[in-house]
Amino acid sequence: MQWRPRSTADLLGAAAVALALTVALAQAASRLLTRAAAAWPVLVLIGLALAVGLACLRIRASRRHRADSERLARLRITLSELDAMDDQQFEYALRDLLVRDGWAATKVGRGGDQAADVIGVLIPLGRIVVQAKYTRVGGKVGSSVMYEVKGTAGPAHRADHAVVVTNGSFTRDAMAWGDRHGVHWIDRDRLDQWAHKGKALHELLGLPARRSRLPWRRAA
Repeated sequence: MQWRPRSTADLLGAAAVALALTVALAQAASRLLTRAAAAWPVLVLIGLALAVGLACLRIRASRRHRADSERLARLRITLSELDAMDDQQFEYALRDLLVRDGWAATKVGRGGDQAADVIGVLIPLGRIVVQAKYTRVGGKVGSSVMYEVKGTAGPAHRADHAVVVTNGSFTRDAMAWGDRHGVHWIDRDRLDQWAHKGKALHELLGLPARRSRLPWRRAA
């Protein structure tokens, strides 16, 4: 098909179509503006309703957070209640106790957790790793747990403090080894002071402020 120049009639026809479209668009825009002007009180009311709704949601969330904080501040868990838990509930209880004491704590325990069930942060004390050892009454935690926690707390979790908590007890070797190597332990008696009597964990253990070098790292 050969190209040929457009005639004057063709150009005038195209211009007429473009003009008609422009007029139609202008008329449509004018109608929309007229409707919007007529409906502005409704739009204002809708905006105010949305603003009030958002404010109410924020107030409700703030009250819920305050209520949760107050509830946790009063949190007390008896040894018998802890004994009645399973291992997962025990870990959640330890997390809540840390939150009560002011730590920003999270339960992380699961398969392959590298000896960390709860991790918390509290300025200026730094980062804490808690290994929970739930056991039936009379059960004992041995030294192997201490070795594992020491080996992962610093390298894997960048922790400043490591604690093993049980509702049972520790062997003498485990307690002595933990004391020598900076792995804290909470046995049944200490757990009662922490969970039931309300003494903060960092006060109970005398945790120092964060140091630039972790106790389980070798000097360069």
